[in-house]
Amino acid sequence: MKHYFLLHTAIILAGFTGILGKVISLNEGLLVWYRVLFASVILFFITKLFRQKKRITFRDQFAIIKVGLLITVHWIFFYASIKYSNVSIGVICYCLTGFFTSIFKPLIDKKRVRVSELLLSILSVSGIALIFHFDAAYRTGILLGIISAALGALYTIFNACIVNNYDNLTINFYQMLGGAAGLGLLLPIYLHFFPVEQFFPDWHDTFYLIILSLFCTVGLYFALVEALKKIPVFTVNLSFNLEPIYSILLAFLIFKESKEVNFSFYIGLCIILFAVVLQTIISTRFNRVE
Repeated sequence: MKHYFLLHTAIILAGFTGILGKVISLNEGLLVWYRVLFASVILFFITKLFRQKKRITFRDQFAIIKVGLLITVHWIFFYASIKYSNVSIGVICYCLTGFFTSIFKPLIDKKRVRVSELLLSILSVSGIALIFHFDAAYRTGILLGIISAALGALYTIFNACIVNNYDNLTINFYQMLGGAAGLGLLLPIYLHFFPVEQFFPDWHDTFYLIILSLFCTVGLYFALVEALKKIPVFTVNLSFNLEPIYSILLAFLIFKESKEVNFSFYIGLCIILFAVVLQTIISTRFNRVE
């Protein structure tokens, strides 16, 4: 029960990431770089204050860093989707993570596709379609969001392979450090193709970047990594279908967005909730049998 509580805490925190992505004026590349940079600095001090030194080989560091680079690229596409469209499209496209997981995980593990997972993914996608009617004007944002979802699925799959081998601090620190270093090296090339007028964030952006890094990155991924130790990766990704619900409701509350919520919204919400609850029940019984 504790791990499901941590999972849904992570989902609520994830719901704020799209909101903060809209509030912060930096483009997606700089936004993500400052996010992982600030997060790595925060984690550095946490490791010094609350944890004894533990030696880790370069090979292990590199294995964790590779996964960190994957989540960094995922974030770039996620925020690009929001910047090129809006918060709703970015977070709803992310719900396709469960669908991609049901396809990618059996291929990576060299196992058969579970029919139940595929059907639940399709059920979730149908709920997403009811909640949001895609507009042709947002095709670029939708495409970027789909790529983001595919990368998010790969991140969760590969992250699940390392969570039981290292502690949370080690995983989060090296992932954020690797993301900051890797993106930092590529930043000059990125800014050449996507130039900006302002490189350094102002006080307004700095404040929200700290919130994004401390709570929606460090706090979120501590909860997520802990949840992955006991909850199947597919259930985690499917449960994250609740993220757009939280994000949209937060957008209504914070930005007073005049989005029309019709009957299909509630039907779609019920479908997503049903899929998440059903998969949670199935995975819990499956774990008991094992």
